[in-house]
Amino acid sequence: MSPNTFTDISAEPWLNFRNPLVRQLAFSVASPNILQQLPPALEQRYGFDFHPTDCWLQHFDHYQSRLKHLDQHPAALEDFLSQLKSTRLGLRFEMLLWFWLTERDYHPYELLGHSIQIIDGPRTTGELDFLLLNHDHQQVEHWEVALKYYLAERDLSLPYWYGLNRSDTLLRKLTHFTQKQFQFQQAQGHTIQQRFAVLKGQLYLPEHTTAQALPDWVNPERRIGTWSQHLPHNHQDFYRLQRHEWICPHASPSSSANAFWSNGLYLNQEQSAFYMYRNPVLMDTCYQHYWTKSLSLNNI
Repeated sequence: MSPNTFTDISAEPWLNFRNPLVRQLAFSVASPNILQQLPPALEQRYGFDFHPTDCWLQHFDHYQSRLKHLDQHPAALEDFLSQLKSTRLGLRFEMLLWFWLTERDYHPYELLGHSIQIIDGPRTTGELDFLLLNHDHQQVEHWEVALKYYLAERDLSLPYWYGLNRSDTLLRKLTHFTQKQFQFQQAQGHTIQQRFAVLKGQLYLPEHTTAQALPDWVNPERRIGTWSQHLPHNHQDFYRLQRHEWICPHASPSSSANAFWSNGLYLNQEQSAFYMYRNPVLMDTCYQHYWTKSLSLNNI
């Protein structure tokens, strides 16, 4: 299968909803991880797993009735997200998953804790995103969650997937998972029995290398976008996505087609094609600083 092949809306069921927040919530629950397994090149210290795609689709199936209700009556979701003062997309994604996990009637997880600090004497040695009791398996699980957007360069091997801030690489994130975030054996008096990385978002291939075979650790069931420092030949059919639309675009275009392109994520809605544009020439140091800061994944 070509890495940019996209079959139908059933593969992205979050697009069936109208309310922008509900679409983002549905994406957070239903979308598969961007990776389906750990790359062999990763040096592992503390082991962890990814949930298979079928697991997330099953969660979505159990949550559909609630999502349909929220699509018409979103007040509970709006109130919950109003607690978030940051504009970072990663924190927004975590809040959306937190909202779902608090809705105990729709999944097997009992939320034991969120943002749990691990303290060793005077030092804080780490923090757990979620501590859960899975009632299907009667096991305590530790989840670390992240929303990431990585652009591939060169040969698509692990070291060459970069975030918009080039210090944020896929290799660095996976190394942080295995070297630090999954080091803990216990939390809040519970022995941790399973560890999962919830790593969602989108990967992008260089525009002219889309015929390359994907590494077998990339999840082919998640749509792959393209990126370039040049405008696509049909650039008039694209519009620029707003910040929160990186999680899930609105049901209708949020802006008109662009006459002037700046760094960001663009969508051709008719072709369901995502295009990450990177300006090839930055006018001066101030301009470069502005875009690095505004599009840095540290701010996402």
